[in-house]
Amino acid sequence: MTNVCTSGLDVGFASLDYLQIGILGIIQGITELLPVSSTAHMRIVPALLGWPDPGSAFSAAMQLAALAAVVSYFWKDVRQVTVGSITAVRQGDYNNQWFKLAVAIVLATIPIGIAGIALSSTLNACNSPLRGLMVIGISCLVMAVLLAAAELSARHKRTVGEMRLRDALIVGIAQIGALIPGVSRSGSTLTAALFLNFKREEAARFSFLLGLPAIALAGLKELWVLLHADLPAHAWPHLIFGLVVASVSAFFAIWGLMKFLERFSTWPFVIYRAVLGVFLIVAVSTGFL
Repeated sequence: MTNVCTSGLDVGFASLDYLQIGILGIIQGITELLPVSSTAHMRIVPALLGWPDPGSAFSAAMQLAALAAVVSYFWKDVRQVTVGSITAVRQGDYNNQWFKLAVAIVLATIPIGIAGIALSSTLNACNSPLRGLMVIGISCLVMAVLLAAAELSARHKRTVGEMRLRDALIVGIAQIGALIPGVSRSGSTLTAALFLNFKREEAARFSFLLGLPAIALAGLKELWVLLHADLPAHAWPHLIFGLVVASVSAFFAIWGLMKFLERFSTWPFVIYRAVLGVFLIVAVSTGFL
């Protein structure tokens, strides 16, 4: 299906109905926070069903749903980081663990902030080559290999309390990969944290907390762009509806992932990503998609 463009912005979601938006909202919410790439699923599902591509603007704005879910689930951590770091600054206690975590979160956001600004025009452009299904398929396959390597090499010993600024920078650099459709922000940061020998559930917690500013900035930036685009009036209720649906599904996705990683490895995600990547490469090569 062809892309729908408004002022050069990819806004295919404006042509979808509420049922389609609801289905995509559920899929977006679940896949945004699992290491399987929400962008890949936002391209694959519409392509299989013959729907218009909802567009990168929709996917980016939907990150506000992920933000709401992460803040809700990790509210205790978010509150401690905020209150603890403010208290530490007032007391001049710069060795405070919550202050250090706050600094780490800021540090981890700088790389993707710079890269996001540099690539924004390409990522959001209509018919962006980066949103091609072949690119997404290759990205899924590459990330499956990297996540498998991380799972095999990780010693699963460290906790978020043992995090160093160097760890935050490494995970922050890995987060840049999320700008490439098919890589997944959760997948890239979780993989990096596993390579740094964090326990699986701690790696996920580390990934979500460090990603909060990036998720917020991406979502708010896209919302700002949409506010200044000449969108049809019905597009806004569609977007709000999608955000609500995605927020609920994202919360349950976090809950499920954290419970899963407490008991199991990431191998199911490795296998899923590998199968998805091969499927996309074959489907595009044969003209099926």
